[in-house]
Amino acid sequence: MSTFDFGFDDPEDSSYEAHLRDLVATYEENPSAYFDSSDLEEIATYYFEDGQLEAALGVIDHLLELHPHQSDGWMRRGVLLSNMGRHREALAAYDKALEINPLDTETLVNRAITLDGLGRTDEALAAYEEALSVNPRHSEAHFNRGVTLERADRLEDAVAAFEQCAEIQPEHPEVWYELGYCYDRLGRNEASIDAYDRHIDIAPYSPDAWYNRGIVLNRMGRFEDAVDSYDMALAIDDEFASAYYNRGNAQANMGAFDDAIESYEQVLRLEGPDAPTYYNLALAHEEQGQYAKARRDYQRALNENSTYPEAWYGLGCCLDAEEKFTEALECFRYAVNLDPDDPTFRTARGDCAFKAGRMDEAQTAYRAATELDPNNEHAWIGYAETLLEHRRPEQALDAYHQALEVAPNSAGAYFRQAKALLALGRADESLRSLKTAFQLDPEKKDEFRRVYPDLYKNEKVRRLLDLDQA
Repeated sequence: MSTFDFGFDDPEDSSYEAHLRDLVATYEENPSAYFDSSDLEEIATYYFEDGQLEAALGVIDHLLELHPHQSDGWMRRGVLLSNMGRHREALAAYDKALEINPLDTETLVNRAITLDGLGRTDEALAAYEEALSVNPRHSEAHFNRGVTLERADRLEDAVAAFEQCAEIQPEHPEVWYELGYCYDRLGRNEASIDAYDRHIDIAPYSPDAWYNRGIVLNRMGRFEDAVDSYDMALAIDDEFASAYYNRGNAQANMGAFDDAIESYEQVLRLEGPDAPTYYNLALAHEEQGQYAKARRDYQRALNENSTYPEAWYGLGCCLDAEEKFTEALECFRYAVNLDPDDPTFRTARGDCAFKAGRMDEAQTAYRAATELDPNNEHAWIGYAETLLEHRRPEQALDAYHQALEVAPNSAGAYFRQAKALLALGRADESLRSLKTAFQLDPEKKDEFRRVYPDLYKNEKVRRLLDLDQA
């Protein structure tokens, strides 16, 4: 932030505006004519606010030719040069101003801002400290010190600086916004929301504040409030693509998939083809069971970025749901090749290979998934099932035990390990495992007839398992 200021208010009445236009016209007609200091300051301000920085610099240089010992003139020259990206020249101007008036806090603060822009963080912080030693309640020194600390990722220190600024100047136009951002980064969600609310009280038409507020609310799981916040950002700026995108995410989190789809389509309208947006659009369609539309959008995502592993995985999931296992398996292979360290992709490849009858591939995939994530209960069960298919019941039983270590109340693990126990001739243990499964999940009784048809036919077994009771 720059504190460029020529030290007077800009009257808004038409007579002043007419006077200023006449003054600028006169200067442009004959720059060498006599103008007093206040006239030159007004002309420079006019050019600065109009974005004519070179012209403003020319006026300030003319002022300094007339009054070379005016510290304010050198300070303003420094601010102009800094705004033009000529930071080293700006520092020289600030140093000249400080030779004349070493205790000028505005110059010290602006010098610190320029040092920060040059990446000279320690020097910038020292300059802020020097300014604060002159005036400990200089709100802009505290604020800009906070900005420098924030850029250095010293967030706790930045918060302390911003809080000092807010205490001195509660209506500061930017401090609550920066506090909201820092609190968010620090995981202090409630404080972040409160700070953004304070900023919005001061600047209610700030789309960025409403947007950032929505980001925090979404992370807190307050999805409806997040959508309301994004809606406010979009009411102010209806071409705010990121607000549409994140509103879509919040709507999807709420289960409002039609609304999410509409939001994502607005992003595409504004931004054109975009892989992450197509991906999220596909997810929404997939959640609705609209697999053809989901496949279309996953493919669009891949057209934009063929190395998008999540999109290959999503496309595979849709094909798997449509029982197109060979095509699905190919997609899961792509996902694994692109990101071999994701256990979810490995597990999906195992599931699909199992359904496609490719037991060797399934076993390898499940085993890799368990190595990447030893707490992956599903992968342990899948690995055990493939071991059983390969007639290795002892190893399968070990894998089921691993699944139960991860999830001691897994009805599925107890239910399926009964097969390994039977294969090992441990019938009593097998029945106990089935009983435990039924206690944990009574619906497993309905599955028993299909998975264990021979046992189901045994009247004694049915009696021991209480399957014939009404």
